[in-house]
Amino acid sequence: MAAEVSIIIVNWNGRDLLRRCLESISSSPFDLTYEVIVIDNASQDNSLELLRKSQASSRLIDEGRLKIVENAENRGFGAANNQAFDLAQSPLIFLLNPDTELLPDAPNQLIKTIRSDRRIGACGPRILNPDGSVQISVWHAPPKAWQILLSNLKLYLLLPQRLRGELLLGGHWQHDRRRPVPMLSGAAILARREMIEEVGGFDERFHVYGEDNEWCWRIRQAGWQLVFEPTATIIHHGGESAKQRWSGLEKLQVKMEASYLFEQHALPRWRLIANQLAYYLTSSLQKAWYRLSGDRRPDVELAQKIHREHLKRSRTRTNSSRPPTAKVTNVPATHED
Repeated sequence: MAAEVSIIIVNWNGRDLLRRCLESISSSPFDLTYEVIVIDNASQDNSLELLRKSQASSRLIDEGRLKIVENAENRGFGAANNQAFDLAQSPLIFLLNPDTELLPDAPNQLIKTIRSDRRIGACGPRILNPDGSVQISVWHAPPKAWQILLSNLKLYLLLPQRLRGELLLGGHWQHDRRRPVPMLSGAAILARREMIEEVGGFDERFHVYGEDNEWCWRIRQAGWQLVFEPTATIIHHGGESAKQRWSGLEKLQVKMEASYLFEQHALPRWRLIANQLAYYLTSSLQKAWYRLSGDRRPDVELAQKIHREHLKRSRTRTNSSRPPTAKVTNVPATHED
């Protein structure tokens, strides 16, 4: 029987977390038939060897349901998912990070949600950290300059909690009700193949970070809805792949560059400049505050320096509609937070 859901997992050095992810899939009830496609981006930790041993000893995923593709090089998260899109034939595509674990009935709740309205192009679950706390997975992308000012200067403290959550989302919103949202985390997204065929897959110029923001932005631009579904829950061990590659400051720099590339791609020039000015002004004030208090914060100082450069770049930006390629090597294959 042809699969009705294709679960796509892009792996890079996932090893034990990958096995736990597949175990959670195998133990989860599915109302629809499914297949699992693992795209391995040249892992160097024997991920696939461990996977095959687990498969042989415990029938981790039923025979015939698991497909493994080995890439000779790390193609990155977006490109590897696009590779899997070409292989999958199911009407529903479930993107899942190898460092996630499905909690009971999460797949069926997402399937029920996406089938509830033909306008829903994709939906995403409530995501928990390993300690059970809520992982922020919905925010405005791209934000508006006034949202940057409210957030970074903590002016939101002047607003009632409920209004703050509606205006800013992110950590101000409880992630506790079903609603249309501006974006979904790439750690877990259930999407319609029909939607993917219309808007396309990930923009492969985003090698790491920002690719889910850009994809979700393009989905909404095409008139599809993105829906957050809190009754579907997963655990996400976020950041594990990035730890193998970068220090904390290096990761911050890569994330900020990807964020700028996304805003450069999605915003008109005046809004790009307004956002970069808001980022630069607030980071400069934060830097001054910490210096006055005698607290050196390398992360704040780096952020202020990068925002200053981005502001200069935004003022001289050409009218190119596509972002330049970010040159990053050995990038994690998963979507990282």
